[in-house]
Amino acid sequence: MASTVNDSAGTRPGYGQLLRTRGAWTFLLPGFLARQPFAMLTIGILLLVNDTTGSYGTAGTVSATAGVAMALFAPQSGKLADRFGQAAVLIPGVVVHAAAISLLTVLALSHAPLWALLAAAVPAGASTPQIGPMVRARWANKLEGSPLMSTAAAFESVTDEFTFVIGPVLATALCTGVHPAAGLVAEAVLTLAGGLLFATQRRTQPQPSRSAAGTADGKRASALSVPGVRVLAVVMLGIGTVFGGMQVSMTAFTKELGEPGLNGLMYGAFAAGNMIAGIVCGLVAWKSSPQRRLLTAFPLLVLATSPLWAADSMVLLGAVGMLVGLCIAPSLITGYTLVEKLVPASARTEAFTWLTGAVGLGQAAGATVGGRLIDAHGASTGFLVPLVGTAIALVVLFTLRKALTPRSESVVAARGVGHRQPVSVD
Repeated sequence: MASTVNDSAGTRPGYGQLLRTRGAWTFLLPGFLARQPFAMLTIGILLLVNDTTGSYGTAGTVSATAGVAMALFAPQSGKLADRFGQAAVLIPGVVVHAAAISLLTVLALSHAPLWALLAAAVPAGASTPQIGPMVRARWANKLEGSPLMSTAAAFESVTDEFTFVIGPVLATALCTGVHPAAGLVAEAVLTLAGGLLFATQRRTQPQPSRSAAGTADGKRASALSVPGVRVLAVVMLGIGTVFGGMQVSMTAFTKELGEPGLNGLMYGAFAAGNMIAGIVCGLVAWKSSPQRRLLTAFPLLVLATSPLWAADSMVLLGAVGMLVGLCIAPSLITGYTLVEKLVPASARTEAFTWLTGAVGLGQAAGATVGGRLIDAHGASTGFLVPLVGTAIALVVLFTLRKALTPRSESVVAARGVGHRQPVSVD
């Protein structure tokens, strides 16, 4: 680790330098394959259940149930990975996930009752492999204290959004062009194959921390005990409502206009905006603190979601959707960057999964509420969900913004510039 930090000192952080980090490609390539299904899961469920039931509300509810289960169980998965190692958690997890998706698919095609679909959606979501947080934890392990950490956060955001360009388009194409269940089948196969391949890359995973350190009574402290992580979780929850609201609303909007096959393209434009902004963020040598960048970027996201509900054509929706995507990446990147400053290394995988889980929970809530609004009032009303969700998160962010200041910076500020602590002299 020391050599990595020293190599990055004195030079401007950049993607080229980041990708030359020793051992990076051994987890980046399998990690990229393994995280593709993450973007296919909810839209695959949404399209299959909508096809078999004819209801966006029902489809959104089943999809949301999987998202809630993922959000609740992901941090526990992260905590176990911190303690026992990523492979020990990932290998059984992907097997369970493939089995749960298979069960959900069979039940949906059999026109099973809603309660059965919801029961199957719980293990399907709960067992979703947390590849993104695991990759971020590997970067943090290699780059601790390096200026490349912010570049790594940007790179991961770009990678995530690239999956959201490919995943929804692939799932939609399979569901509409091959079979309504084809998207979920592909998701299960990619999860199993990619997850097992990623799990074999043991050399780059952070060392397990089995000791129960972190609190005065010797019990292992949760990453959620850090106030800043709780604030960031609310921010990610708001961002998740954008993903969920956009997903169900774009599906309904394109179908309402008689072009359901364009759903993947519309969502792809939204994700492409996010990816472009992520690339740019990684190229900038930031001088302002990540806290200040988050307090600037998130209000812009709220503003960008405002005109979504008024879009009345594919072209306008695609343009506004891309603008929203452009405003998401800066908030996501700074949020994940702050984790490295706020959370000790022994709890970072858990912290990353809390944030990813919060996005999933917000996505689930956005899909559920959006689906109900669409069933009752039409496709355009579903686009109000991203606006309301981000606005509520913005209030929390500004109210509790002091929690985002790392403890070391707070101590320095309190002592004042040039203040020295007294030391004993023999």
